[in-house]
Amino acid sequence: MRKPAIRLVIFLGVVSIIGIIALQVYFFQITFNNEERKLDQKIRIALWDVVEQIYELNEINYVGDNPVSQESSDYFIVNVNDFIDADVLEHYLVKTFEKQNVKLDFEYGIYDCQSDEMIYGKYINLGQKENKPTRIELPKHDEFIYYFGIHFPWRNQYILGNIGSIYILSGILIFVVLFLGYALIVIMQQKRFSELQKDVVNNLTHEFKTPLSSIVLSSDVLNENEIVKEPDRIKTYSGIIKTQANALLKHIEKILGMSELENMGGLNKKNINLHELLANVIDNATWRANNTNGNIIIELKAKCCIICADEFHFTNLIINLVDNALKYSGVNPEVEISTESDKKYLFLKIKDNGPGIEKKYHKKIFKKFFRIPTGNVHNVKGFGLGLSYISSIAKSHRWKLKFSSELNQGSEFLIIIPLIDPDCE
Repeated sequence: MRKPAIRLVIFLGVVSIIGIIALQVYFFQITFNNEERKLDQKIRIALWDVVEQIYELNEINYVGDNPVSQESSDYFIVNVNDFIDADVLEHYLVKTFEKQNVKLDFEYGIYDCQSDEMIYGKYINLGQKENKPTRIELPKHDEFIYYFGIHFPWRNQYILGNIGSIYILSGILIFVVLFLGYALIVIMQQKRFSELQKDVVNNLTHEFKTPLSSIVLSSDVLNENEIVKEPDRIKTYSGIIKTQANALLKHIEKILGMSELENMGGLNKKNINLHELLANVIDNATWRANNTNGNIIIELKAKCCIICADEFHFTNLIINLVDNALKYSGVNPEVEISTESDKKYLFLKIKDNGPGIEKKYHKKIFKKFFRIPTGNVHNVKGFGLGLSYISSIAKSHRWKLKFSSELNQGSEFLIIIPLIDPDCE
């Protein structure tokens, strides 16, 4: 599938997911509003009945506008235009709400025109028939003289409880949508991983083809009959074969080392003198630094240099870090290798004067097959396995690996190694 088609699929998938969630929210809101209107209508009818019963009790006829006024979503004012007996009102409210099947707790208060305040407030729990003092101060109303106010503190929760099935269906739908979104992400990750593997195979083919071609060409020259008369040429082409064979062997060891670290049951750890190991590794890397007008600076200040490590993998770790420092530093590379220690840890630092790495790539560089984008310029070949291998070695040894870098300021790797390891005691 081409990239434009993939982008279109992703775009349509995201739009579909957003659209489904938006529609679900819209339908949920419509359902909530409908239930809200039904409840308000039941409450109004119940309060109308209460007014009629009070007027019938007081033997008067009501003349005027609608006595029920909704001040807010959960507060109603009811004008009775006559004296209100609290016990009678409470009885009428409870019976009328039960008749209308409004099983909703409420609290009410009666306005006293003499003291100009709401009095006799109670909290009525219809489910448990339990009455409590009101928990809030009900607001007054300036237009009426004889009225009561009624507040429904659990109104929204009551409505949501009545549409519980919508919750379940919405939850199922959202789960399905999120699962589809997750599946889409996994598919795209697998697609990207497949592309990375393809790039690695192409790089691998190129890296193997170059030294093999050089070896074949040098072998052809050495097979010429007249070559025996030119010992200098024999020496030159023999050197080419050796150099290219070592390069090929280096690539193979890197891949095999990565595979061995992933598949083996455990590390072959033993006590190692870090300073001696560094000396051997640096001797082998010095000639390469000299060929590029580079320099390797050594500062071994650690007082205790015995560490517990797998010699094979730890050697590869050092080689990879030094090779990367030389490879990516360009002209006149300078690599600083230093050690320090305290009572608990040994600190191994490898720093270069290369171009540095942008902060947005700092976490990605340790992922397998990842290489920093360089556009169409590919001056440095590689598989994107080196730093992933280094990170795996550090994790397997339970070491801390820290990385810091800024553009045009070089890069620095710090490995924190415990001096006491129970595996080597």
